[in-house]
Amino acid sequence: MELHRSDRASITARATLMMRVLELDRPPSRRIVSDEVAPYFLPSAARRALAPAVYLAPPRHALERTPLIAFTTSVLCRHAFIDAHLLEALPEVDQVVVLGAGYDSRAYRFAREIGGRPVFEVDLAPLSRRKAALVEARRDVFGDAVVRRVEIDFRTQSLRDRLAECGFVVGARTFVVWEGVVPYLTREAVDETLADLAAVCGPGSTVTIDVWHSLEGGGLWPRVRRAAESSLRLIGEPVDLMLPAAEIPGLLTPHGFAPVDLVGAEEIARRHSTDGRPCDPGIHLVAARSS
Repeated sequence: MELHRSDRASITARATLMMRVLELDRPPSRRIVSDEVAPYFLPSAARRALAPAVYLAPPRHALERTPLIAFTTSVLCRHAFIDAHLLEALPEVDQVVVLGAGYDSRAYRFAREIGGRPVFEVDLAPLSRRKAALVEARRDVFGDAVVRRVEIDFRTQSLRDRLAECGFVVGARTFVVWEGVVPYLTREAVDETLADLAAVCGPGSTVTIDVWHSLEGGGLWPRVRRAAESSLRLIGEPVDLMLPAAEIPGLLTPHGFAPVDLVGAEEIARRHSTDGRPCDPGIHLVAARSS
């Protein structure tokens, strides 16, 4: 089964966008991520419909401190983790790649820090064009970031070829955002993508990904997780690849990427969460660098 149909954005991509939008009802100092442009990826009718959500913020915030909503916190912290590594790496990188770009807004949020370097957003053609139209309609919000849209059909086209055709500089130091995608792929697909990245990214390049592992047992966390995994399968976006932390280096090192920051739920929450919100114990985040 494909991750999602080529004529629509994935439901999980839209859900994570909504998480970033709803995070804006917190004071700036209490936000895990402050994505001020996220609402503009929503239709105007959806933005108006969300306006009353501010009145539900107190009970929602209380619920977010429980395991029931830990996935939301994990997604926001994942975003913050990658943001932090991107900002740290920017002084040394020549270009940025976002795989499965969806509604990623880093090219716009960090336009000043990126400073005119190209951001290659890789996605299916219909999704890429829909996003481009939204951005073009609100240049007053999104500004003039240098975004190169890499339209690709992964079934028939090579990532390394499409990047090169869109102006990617082979051998240059690159920062790669691969967020919220790996769990939905097969191991073979992940290996193929890492091999492509290894072939085109220069020494000192960084890849950031999230990896999840299954939770066993009958406690609350495992039950909540299994329910979430079942719901993803029902909407046609099943989780395929799960790995414990000990196996993550083995995913990356055969392709020349060595983990430089590999963290689990507790450390992720300590670094990035606010207001006592826990992360799902099955999440791991990693930044890996090529030699």
